[in-house]
Amino acid sequence: MASPNPVIKSKQKVNEVNGILTQVVCTDFNNYIFVVLTQYGKIGTLVSITPDSRSNDISTPTVSTKVLLGKDEPLTHVYAKNLATFVSQEASNRPVLLGLALKDSSFDAIKQMTELIRSCKVW
Repeated sequence: MASPNPVIKSKQKVNEVNGILTQVVCTDFNNYIFVVLTQYGKIGTLVSITPDSRSNDISTPTVSTKVLLGKDEPLTHVYAKNLATFVSQEASNRPVLLGLALKDSSFDAIKQMTELIRSCKVW
């Protein structure tokens, strides 16, 4: 007999962002939130976003990013922080694994993608 509540919660959305088909999958594991944001249909670069407990100012939470797989470029860290910091904060400061495969990384596209991630809330 199947349980009414799955052990792992997951949501998926597809939307056009500046004319490019963009997919997001959010999965809530016990110790991580896993978010895949792709315009290529692949996981792409995998980035770990973890809350930084060393911050002295509690009103401005900070996160650390680390590229686990893929190209470790400065802009990857910027995109990851902009796209996933709110996920960590809303999920009680849990770490986030973010898969990124983007064709369009303009400011407007990142804003739209943030809302797309927010619409897949599983945390």
